[in-house]
Amino acid sequence: MNVAIPSASSPETQSTPPKWQTQAWLEPRFVVVTLFAILGSLLAESQGAPAWLILTLNIVSYLAGGFYGARNALNSLLRERRIDVDMLMILAALGAASINQWHEGAILLFLFSLSNVLQDYAIGRSRQAIRSLMKLYPNEAKVRRNGEIATLQLDQIRHDDIVLIQPGERIPVDGIVADGRSAVDESPITGESMPVDKLPGAKVFAGTLNKQGALDVRATGAAKDTVLARVIRMVEEAQDSKAPTERFLEKFEQYYAIFILVAVGVLIVVPPLAFNVDFGENFYRAMVLMTVASPCALVISTPASFISAIASAARGGVLFKGGAYLEGLAAVKAVAFDKTGTLTSGKPALTDAIATEGYSENDLLRIAASAELRSEHPLAKAVVASAQERGIAIPEPSAFDSIMGRGVRAIIDGVETHVGSPAYLLVAEDLPPVLAAAREQLEAQGKTVMLVRHGGRWVGMIALADQVRAEAKAVIALLHKAGVTVAMLTGDNARVAQNVAAQLGVDKVYSGLMPEDKVTVIRELEEHTGATAMVGDGVNDAPALATASIGMAMGAAGSDVAMETADLVLMGDKLELIPYAIQLSKKARRVVWQNITFSLLVIVVLIISAFVISLPLPLGVLGHEGSTVIVVMNGLIQLLLLPEIARRRAAAA
Repeated sequence: MNVAIPSASSPETQSTPPKWQTQAWLEPRFVVVTLFAILGSLLAESQGAPAWLILTLNIVSYLAGGFYGARNALNSLLRERRIDVDMLMILAALGAASINQWHEGAILLFLFSLSNVLQDYAIGRSRQAIRSLMKLYPNEAKVRRNGEIATLQLDQIRHDDIVLIQPGERIPVDGIVADGRSAVDESPITGESMPVDKLPGAKVFAGTLNKQGALDVRATGAAKDTVLARVIRMVEEAQDSKAPTERFLEKFEQYYAIFILVAVGVLIVVPPLAFNVDFGENFYRAMVLMTVASPCALVISTPASFISAIASAARGGVLFKGGAYLEGLAAVKAVAFDKTGTLTSGKPALTDAIATEGYSENDLLRIAASAELRSEHPLAKAVVASAQERGIAIPEPSAFDSIMGRGVRAIIDGVETHVGSPAYLLVAEDLPPVLAAAREQLEAQGKTVMLVRHGGRWVGMIALADQVRAEAKAVIALLHKAGVTVAMLTGDNARVAQNVAAQLGVDKVYSGLMPEDKVTVIRELEEHTGATAMVGDGVNDAPALATASIGMAMGAAGSDVAMETADLVLMGDKLELIPYAIQLSKKARRVVWQNITFSLLVIVVLIISAFVISLPLPLGVLGHEGSTVIVVMNGLIQLLLLPEIARRRAAAA
């Protein structure tokens, strides 16, 4: 059965409705015409109307009810050289007409068309989740050019234009905040439920909602190149791609349809010739068989379920690039995480501050932060941020010098100060015993140690480390509960890797890896554990993402490489989306097999009924088309509507 599947339009083509919309608009009217033609024919017969009028009404019911089915069947036959279930339905209706059973053939076509309309509606509800993203684009925006403010259409906005965003307005383009401060609702893009504060220099994304203050945003690209536009294109492509089960059923449909045609041909010819059975009754039974044996429900059960699941996942912040990856994720036995930026925040933070006698922790941080104030090194920024969080006043150094890869030298309060690695500061003097013991312990934990000297005296020691994500341990526990092995891949040394793994409960740890080494590890995991998913940032992890059975990219709202390399993309920078995606994929696979089992059972029951109780054609059609609608609605309800209701309740709570 060929079902019209809608597709979201791009920002540039919103004014031109796609062809499916025209069909979706016309087909319900054809169904109504078919129904009235059938009723008119029955009424005309009961009133003894002329035969030509009855025949005309019957022909109208056939033309209206069979137009799309006949067109689809001919397209499949002539263009693709394949026979499908549309062909079986049309032949069954024509067969009924040939033995003067016009009404039953017309009822078949009416229910067949009605079933298509209901399927279009159900699948359209799934697609609506994606088409609704288009509403996130404003129609126009205010742009400052050459000192003047103009209102422009989206396609007129250029790179480096300054776009003025007022409170309550949707942001029309991706860009960088040039001026202003506000909170922005990024939930349509990242799934983040809380508004995110935006200051000058912060990234903003098209489709997000400016909540409070006014923002001047410098566009980093055109509307067609935004993250939102890429999301829409990617999900459209995903819904057009096919899972292995779906591809198998399409091939099965072709051979099965041919088998049914041969079986019906044998049934039409053999019984009257071999057993002197009445040809008319036998032919009618053959038409019933052709109808009830058609695998409409079986063929539509898989794509309908996967489309619903992909749409539901997109609303939850997970973008699958196709049904194959949705189905493949359900079979994953291991998940391999990149460490930095995935299991950890990717940014160093102060973990320890140990002051020597005569100094407090605040004294230590004041001196260290002042010395590092002009440094651009990530470790220096972490020290300054820690002092600022404690409310410590940081004096401006009167002189500053950076020693590349070793530390800094500064003049603070007229006194020479050094902050840096032990290799830099222990050349001239040994470390006091209290700091030496602390250094050994902190380095054993995989932390980076920095020493502080002020005026020729040891002030103390500070330690920094990349911080484990707060949710990482709980996410790994959920994966273990689902029977998934968890591995961690990192370029860091073994000591750092083992420390992080111990905190999180990781099963397997691989350290000191180059990008090509991660590919080797993924292959080993695939061989010994089973299908493996790789989770990374999509940059230096790209080879491993491409090698794994399933590649998952974190936080794709900020990574173009992630969008291109991975098989599925976690739009928000949230680890908890991983067990959610696995759970959804397993549920989708479960719903698919529910639908397949139900469809096969209905076909068997209807075929047996056709021979045992001489099932009439209208009841056969009702059972056949009813089962088709049921499997579509089952996928829609379980995979899209119920999860959406749960999300809304969670948001309201």
